[in-house]
Amino acid sequence: MTLGASQRLHEGVAAVETMTRFALAVLALASGVYTYLGVRSLLDGSPTAVFFAAIIYSASVSVAIYAFWSYMARFYPHVTTHTGRAAMLGVMALGAAMIIAMSSWLNAAALAGSAALEQHLAETVEDYTADLDQAHQNALAAQSLLPDIQRASERFAQLAASERQSGALTGTQGSGSVVQLLSQMSAQMKELENGISASREQVTKLFNEGQTRLEAMRTLVSAPGAVAPRADQFSSEVVALTGVITSLGQTSIAPSIRRAADDLSLGFIAPVADGGDADLVNRQDKVMETVRSSVAAQSKVLSEAADEILSRPPVSERRFVPLSSAEAVLRYATDFIPAWAGAISIDLLPGVLVFILAAVHSAIRKQEEKMPFAERITASELLKALEVQRAVTANGMNPGEIATYAEGKTEEPNNITSLDPRARTKDRSHEDR
Repeated sequence: MTLGASQRLHEGVAAVETMTRFALAVLALASGVYTYLGVRSLLDGSPTAVFFAAIIYSASVSVAIYAFWSYMARFYPHVTTHTGRAAMLGVMALGAAMIIAMSSWLNAAALAGSAALEQHLAETVEDYTADLDQAHQNALAAQSLLPDIQRASERFAQLAASERQSGALTGTQGSGSVVQLLSQMSAQMKELENGISASREQVTKLFNEGQTRLEAMRTLVSAPGAVAPRADQFSSEVVALTGVITSLGQTSIAPSIRRAADDLSLGFIAPVADGGDADLVNRQDKVMETVRSSVAAQSKVLSEAADEILSRPPVSERRFVPLSSAEAVLRYATDFIPAWAGAISIDLLPGVLVFILAAVHSAIRKQEEKMPFAERITASELLKALEVQRAVTANGMNPGEIATYAEGKTEEPNNITSLDPRARTKDRSHEDR
């Protein structure tokens, strides 16, 4: 490389110095503004206190960023040793981490805080939708037993009617103890059937109310305007929906079916046979024993079905936790990578300028190392060298005196003739006299 190229690099570094300072100031100011917007959402108190606290914090961040990158731009390009470069890189990494910790995440909160809060609300709606569906399914699970109970009730009623009209079971028609027992079993099954039907109406009503709450929550998520007031209304809807889900869990009729099934078997009380002769009494006892066996089997089936329903996992209690915009950005950071990239770039872009300056200064040093000494020396250094050369020529000097004179640490030695022509003329005139 030539001297002209090295000179142009020197001129370029000098030309962009003002621009570098201006860029650092603008980036530091931009980071401070977004930091102010982010930190304001985290502070509580009076508006005046929040304003001044946010201003002070954001100003501190701006000053810290500007000072840090100014130091790095001033010193890093001129550190040439490997140890020094490694130490400076370590300091740069530590400073960048501190800048991200005190500023970048707040910048991201200012850039994407509202969107992150809306996403938090949307995911909450999905969670509560799943909870409502699960509670609804658990509450309706007992409805699957309704057809079996209806068939059992109808079968007992039909047997009672047949026995009453034609004596299909005992061979003797009329309303006796067998008809009484069958009618009793049919009435118990009918009562259980009515309880399940009533439960279905209540479950449907609660489920519709829950759907209405969910629809209101979805509307708040996508509504225009500031997100903070919508989040407050959203919290109120969540409280109401939580009550609906809890009520659905308490309206399940499965426990009642389980108790009723046990009562069918354990509380079975057969009436005393009321036949007119011993043979009819014997036939009535046999029929009632058969009815007892049938009731026991029906009770076992209902108990097992109710146990299966009760073994379903209940809906876990869910608590809605409101988040600030900064907390939401941190929780859903992977969904807002562009915002994080922009926030971090504002703070760390000066590092690119530092590396550019370091690369340019390194190129300048390599160019100058390959140049002859005459091309590397500056005008002031050349004049000083000529002055020393004339002094040595005029009056002999030892090496120590030459070095001392060149560095300008002592006054001109007594044995050196002054370089001023007028002084030399004066000295010659004095010697002639």
